[in-house]
Amino acid sequence: MADTVNTEADTTEGGKQPRSVRVVLLALMIAMMLAMLDNMIVGTAMPTIVGELGGLQHLSWVVTGYTLATAASTPLWGKLGDMYGRKGAFMTSIVIFLVGSALSGMAQNMGELIGFRAVQGLGAGGLMVGVMAIIGDLIPPRERGKYQGMMAGVMALAMIGGPLVGGTITDNWGWRWAFYINLPLGAVALLAVSAVLHLPRKRAQARIDYLGAGLLTVGISSIVLVTTWGGSEYAWTSARIMELTAIGVATLVGFVFRQTKAAEPIVPLHIFRSRNFTLMSLIGFITGFVMFGAVLFLPLYQQSVQGASATNSGLLLLPMLGAMLVVSMIAGRVTTNSGRYKVFPVVGSALMITGLYLLSLMDTETTRLTSGLYMAVLGAGMGCLMQITMLVAQNSVQMKDMGVASSSTTLFRTLGSSFGVAIMGALFNNRVQDVMAERAGALGSKITEQSAQLDAASLAKLPTAAREAYQHAVSAGTHSAFLLGAVVAVLALATAVFVKEVPLKGAGPAAPRPEGQDGAVDAAPAREGVAEAV
Repeated sequence: MADTVNTEADTTEGGKQPRSVRVVLLALMIAMMLAMLDNMIVGTAMPTIVGELGGLQHLSWVVTGYTLATAASTPLWGKLGDMYGRKGAFMTSIVIFLVGSALSGMAQNMGELIGFRAVQGLGAGGLMVGVMAIIGDLIPPRERGKYQGMMAGVMALAMIGGPLVGGTITDNWGWRWAFYINLPLGAVALLAVSAVLHLPRKRAQARIDYLGAGLLTVGISSIVLVTTWGGSEYAWTSARIMELTAIGVATLVGFVFRQTKAAEPIVPLHIFRSRNFTLMSLIGFITGFVMFGAVLFLPLYQQSVQGASATNSGLLLLPMLGAMLVVSMIAGRVTTNSGRYKVFPVVGSALMITGLYLLSLMDTETTRLTSGLYMAVLGAGMGCLMQITMLVAQNSVQMKDMGVASSSTTLFRTLGSSFGVAIMGALFNNRVQDVMAERAGALGSKITEQSAQLDAASLAKLPTAAREAYQHAVSAGTHSAFLLGAVVAVLALATAVFVKEVPLKGAGPAAPRPEGQDGAVDAAPAREGVAEAV
């Protein structure tokens, strides 16, 4: 098959056709776009959905159900790909995601929508992992940076365009098409992967560690619920949060113990013997912590304090996401050309600290130009880190562990985002309520007793004095949240200093091309991996 990507053939016959690689990469980018866009689009459509289906009290579960299923299934998809073949696991995750999308679009009540969103999230957990693991299979580590930089671009595009697309679809076609839109895109990705991607079939002799999978699922779900409900649905010291914390810790400890005994562990603990893998997991956690906190509070600050429109909320983040996109592409290219990467975690962490500190200085007088420049600094820092963490993590394990390495790195970033939103959110809310009580007295406390985040309509109804007090309160809240982020980011810099620069294998620009087909790329290095244990 001249037009297929076949890694088995690559190692024996000389390579893979560039055109077919591009077709597979396009399919992978569509799949990643599906996973990234979904929550952005659905979030915009939620007011309309609640208006038709009712069930306002269960609204949060539409997002929580999806998030829980995605986080809990991520490590399982990685392991399934390692054991039974990457292509089959990836295509299965696409099918499950599309089934969940179709069912969500047909939901007749809020309960059905929550359940179908969980099905959708189950598939989404395999999309992100599958994309990164397949790139790890097909592309040598030396060449992988530029392609993973493209994936960061897709992520930035989804965050900018998601709210705009969601609003347009909901206004013109109805909220159900916020889910149905996934079907044609997913079908294109599914057909392209099926026709062009040919990876060696695997069949593991060992059985899946079902006990370990169950413990991990319960542990992750408990931790995500703690970070989702803590400080909002329940007080941090409430019995429910304490119970969930205890369950989460106990089951995760049990999971770690189980992995030392299982014949085919879900997350082989030996991958953490690699210093680089462990460090990249920690940096990924911190990057998720910072990034999603910024995505949450920056639009709120710009709408509440700077008077920006909520309609184009995705565009408010353009300076940060645009800088992230450009720097990520540059970092990928430089890594491919030089084979060096340690500079990016170090510089990225330093820029992230600087950007967060600058954002913490914003007050009611800060202009949009100034805040945009501050956001660009933060975006540049995250652009240095977003995909390099995945690249180095994959380069630190053997090929047989590519799936669990990709899924573990993704999981740490997901958990980091959950903790970031929860902790920074709690700090923000407390600060807003304190400042409102100081500046507006009893009226201020009453305004924010239900929520520290007011929508545009509620803000417009406030008396002038109360509205000005709220603007000062939001400025104070974002100051505290971003200052905390800067402190946490210092840990990323300290971690990055200890990264060991293990050469990336693969055909760089100066490396001779293998003999064989015109334009062929030697895929053998991609199949070797670099096992680096310190």
